Amino acid sequence: FRRGVSLRQANLLGLGDGLSVSYTNTDGSDGIDLNYSLPINPHNGKVTISYGDTSSEVTEDPFNALDIESDSRYFDLTIRQPLVQTPTEEFALGLTASRRESETVFLEDLGFPSLGADEDGRTRVSAVRFFQEWTKRNAQEVVAVRSQFSLGLDVFDATVNNDNPQTGEDVPDSRFFAWRGQAQWVRLLATDSLLLIRGDIQLADQVMLPIEQFALGGLGSVRGYRQDQLLTDNGAFASAEVRLPILRVSKWDALLQLTPFVDLGTTWNNGDREDPDPNSLVSVGVGLLWQQGDRFRARLDWGIPLVSVDSTGDSLQENGVYFSIEFNPF
Repeated sequence: FRRGVSLRQANLLGLGDGLSVSYTNTDGSDGIDLNYSLPINPHNGKVTISYGDTSSEVTEDPFNALDIESDSRYFDLTIRQPLVQTPTEEFALGLTASRRESETVFLEDLGFPSLGADEDGRTRVSAVRFFQEWTKRNAQEVVAVRSQFSLGLDVFDATVNNDNPQTGEDVPDSRFFAWRGQAQWVRLLATDSLLLIRGDIQLADQVMLPIEQFALGGLGSVRGYRQDQLLTDNGAFASAEVRLPILRVSKWDALLQLTPFVDLGTTWNNGDREDPDPNSLVSVGVGLLWQQGDRFRARLDWGIPLVSVDSTGDSLQENGVYFSIEFNPF
């Protein structure tokens, strides 16, 4: 069960600058995210500073006996500049200086052995990310596409590893190149009826550290499976969902929609690493979405997995059930 609260101020110092703070919590984790953005020119160019920290522990039997704890954090400095801006279209370029760090220990202070981590269970990634964003909209549809090239660097004490001298296997580190592409198409079919199609793909040039891998499974990905069921160097994901109105309450400005969906994705590794078995996930399902104006939103999804995977838990998520509530009081 995940809980969270977020606060946003759109004009903190009267400069058009924005600040957002969010906190999330589950039975085994706590996370905080901070974002501050500042306009830098009259053409909507802006600089954004982002920071986040998440601490977590494994709470599932029998692994909780090992006292596995992890802490991860990120720091991003981003500049984004729209080059094309019209009432129906925007094209922007951006550059991010990125830092990712994680540390995993077990039995209180022993470094947990994970792919690419040092003897203390730590990984550190320094990267430069160049992204391009394009959005086009009209009265019937919205199309959004995002492309990002990431170049990992050996700077600021980033993780650097040599190949395993005994086996010759590739060992991941902060030196990598990867491309990530994401797209979304929303089409109005009729009043309050929508078609939503999403896609996501990652292609990497080598074995990747876990914090840079492609995750498949769970809410926002292939529903019907646990969150991040598969973690690999490369992957592709697609989803199609229809939102159909079944009840409207005008006096509450409320709408209830039925949301049948199909999710699918595949993953694969680079180098000598074996692909997971299975390496693809497919699910079908249906959900209910309740919205009251812009302030309240609740959603219940049930995903039915079509590809069997090993699962040791019995949580709602692992049974394909997802429930979320969003409330904006201001």
